[in-house]
Amino acid sequence: MPEYPNLTTSTTKIVTFERRHIRPIPDDERHGTRRGLFFVWLGINMLPLTVVTGALGPSLFGLSLGWTILAVVIGNVVGGLGAALHASQGPQLGIPQMLQARGQFGYYGGSLLALIALVMFLGFFASNLVVAAQSFAAVFGGEDLNGAIVVCALVALAVAIFGYDLVRKLMAVFSVVIGALVLISIVIAVANPVTFVPHADLGYNTAGFFGMLAIGVTWQLAYAPYVSDYSRYLPREGGAKQAFWATYSGLVLGTVLVMILGALVGLTTQDGDAMAALGALLGGFGPVVLFAFGVASAIMNSSNIYSGVMCSLTVLETISSRISINTSKRVVMTVVYALLAMAGALLGKDDFLVIFGDFVTILLYVLIPWSAINLVDYFILRKGHYAVDDMFRRDGGVYGRWDGIGLVAYLIGMLVQIPFMVTNMYTGPLAAPLGFVDVAWIVGFIVPAVVYGLWKRAAIARGAAQ
Repeated sequence: MPEYPNLTTSTTKIVTFERRHIRPIPDDERHGTRRGLFFVWLGINMLPLTVVTGALGPSLFGLSLGWTILAVVIGNVVGGLGAALHASQGPQLGIPQMLQARGQFGYYGGSLLALIALVMFLGFFASNLVVAAQSFAAVFGGEDLNGAIVVCALVALAVAIFGYDLVRKLMAVFSVVIGALVLISIVIAVANPVTFVPHADLGYNTAGFFGMLAIGVTWQLAYAPYVSDYSRYLPREGGAKQAFWATYSGLVLGTVLVMILGALVGLTTQDGDAMAALGALLGGFGPVVLFAFGVASAIMNSSNIYSGVMCSLTVLETISSRISINTSKRVVMTVVYALLAMAGALLGKDDFLVIFGDFVTILLYVLIPWSAINLVDYFILRKGHYAVDDMFRRDGGVYGRWDGIGLVAYLIGMLVQIPFMVTNMYTGPLAAPLGFVDVAWIVGFIVPAVVYGLWKRAAIARGAAQ
């Protein structure tokens, strides 16, 4: 493994240019703090896309404001636990989150999971571009989003090229600014009589409530594939506990706050344009908030590029032994990644709300089995003890090239969800008898966790006995 000079201890540089990439962060370069990590995860949800997601309760699921907020709170509180548990792995192992998948799925198998996460990051990046463009359109007028999408993509690209340090510092600044604007916006929206015009079609329905609750869980677990990308900069000693609470409190607080604003906005959203509805509710203060949201989304979207590139490099490294990961490859991958996401945003902007709703739901089905397997392996079977160096060996070392147990358990986790799925594209045969309440993600967590846990424990026991 190549050695690099110390790149993070300089006191003369405001921002350091990242050169570690997917390699472990040495103990003497771990200058991350609990406070800094908290603001990363608080700020990452101070985005217009979070407003749009909160608005789905009334606008898509037909829920009243109270039921939407309850579903949002429960879903995020539950899902945040999973994301925070994944984050606690970073200080111990010092490597990006999806590279850790090699410990459960093997050297090449882990890259398959990284590829899945890569698609997820592309989807979120593209979604953020569309909503950021809608924010600017609501401020400056006009219906053509193409120019704004391109500009937002280039801003995020510039930040992501610098890497972790600049992403972290900018997110900390914007989390405070946008947080204050969100609180003011909630007060204005509540005070606006238009917000609470009676809506006879809104109330409680079980399918809608559990659909919105599942979105809350999904929203948090969507961060699980990259929480360690940031927590790996915390010190090894005591860092796991710090990473857990900083990640959990930042994610849940930031998400719930902005989604509550989104729920208020959803009461008046028409034609799926939550940003226009937000601007109308806030009156003269609307352009200020929308402009700030647009800028914040363009900058904070860099986190989706950064972690997506970590997955890209993980996949790239497995292609050939001749490929070595260095700064130039990270920069090139960052540019390619941003261009792909930008193209997706430009192509899907007209049907954004429908595409995004299904994207979030499918994302949950894909992530849940991986999360279950990773958590069982890390906390129950191996208790945090991994041979990190082996994860960079092409033969996989003790983890092998492919781990059949992990891959089969993951496949089972995907298959058992199919009968329960509820999406616009496909609805499983057991969905109707359950009143179209989406419980697929619950089954998709429990089954692979049990299958992998019991099967892997038996395999480890056999290996120890030999």
